[in-house]
Amino acid sequence: MTATGNDHRVTPAELFFDLVFVYALTQVTALMAAGPSPLRVVGAMVVLALLWWCWCCFTWLGNVVRADSGAMFTVLVAVMAVVLIVSLTVRPDIFAARSEGLPTALLFVLCYGAVRLLHLVSYWVSGSGDAALRRTLRRTALLSVAPPLALLLAGTAFSDFWQIMLWLGAVVVDYLGVYVTGSSGWRVNSPGHFAERYGLIVIIALGESIVAMGGGLAGFPITAPVLAATAAGLLVSAGLWRLYFRQVVEVAEHRLRALDGDDRTRFARDAYTFLHLPLVAGVVLMALGMKKVLHQVADSDHYGLAEPLHGLVAWALTGGAGLFLVTTAAILARAGGRWSAPLLSGGAVCLLGGAVIALVPALVALGLLSAVITGLVVLHGRSVAALTAEPAAVSEA
Repeated sequence: MTATGNDHRVTPAELFFDLVFVYALTQVTALMAAGPSPLRVVGAMVVLALLWWCWCCFTWLGNVVRADSGAMFTVLVAVMAVVLIVSLTVRPDIFAARSEGLPTALLFVLCYGAVRLLHLVSYWVSGSGDAALRRTLRRTALLSVAPPLALLLAGTAFSDFWQIMLWLGAVVVDYLGVYVTGSSGWRVNSPGHFAERYGLIVIIALGESIVAMGGGLAGFPITAPVLAATAAGLLVSAGLWRLYFRQVVEVAEHRLRALDGDDRTRFARDAYTFLHLPLVAGVVLMALGMKKVLHQVADSDHYGLAEPLHGLVAWALTGGAGLFLVTTAAILARAGGRWSAPLLSGGAVCLLGGAVIALVPALVALGLLSAVITGLVVLHGRSVAALTAEPAAVSEA
């Protein structure tokens, strides 16, 4: 295995690795769309959290070992094969008592365990001579891998509510285990590579929102309302992209570069590994709402243009965007110690907007969301410009 330097950048091998996660995100959206309900959404978010951990594990590893050379590329291809199987199992019968063919839930858990094992073994090999890292790896295996896997396996003996609750417990134990095991031994060699990897997964999530719109339209004719809904949906995705890549990512990466040692590791853990999960989850939830909007607008035989979104889907449209906005504010606060008032206010409006969205036509709801996101891009951009101007004015004085 070849170690990386502080100027390491994302390799084509890692972009290839991300392809299976593109499919995985579409599967999570499809899992919720198959029967939107609070329990199904919780189950889908649990599955997303487990898939997220698979991706994060090898993002951290790819920051200290080159993914495109030596044995590491072989490991990545093996992980891709296993994650592809995991993605194939993300379907409604993953929470069912029985499934056709191989048991879906058990196959999911076994493949997930294989990914975690490959990660630990690869890190162990790459950390030859690093006693602190190997101590942390042993603690991770005992506290953050073995107990969650036991809960996941136990969950396969149940279905629906109890399976989802046991799997949710596994996620909580796994994520808390990261804090218990500590940051000693983990390293972020290249801040640029690390920030770029997480930026790419955000792009993948935003791409899923566009794919979801196409999925909602499948099989229906293209009409003027369909074009209007598509344009509004694209404007929402573009606004979220602008907020993240022009007003958030630079602040976070600058902070990551300014730190070193365990301080850098802890910031990377908090701002990227943990806070980027609700960021991606928000986009996936929003994609569910956008898919349903396009479906209702296109299916004129069963829905009228005046019909609103119903139930959980109405909240998913605006609530997913709200979760994204609040999380970006939290990332900025972790990076600079200041909370963004526009992002928090806009996030609160979107999180509470489900009640209003359920009263207006679906197309109007998507248009209102695009207007709110566009307004936030402008307002937050001005606040960022003002904060940037303050230090310059002080230095001139």
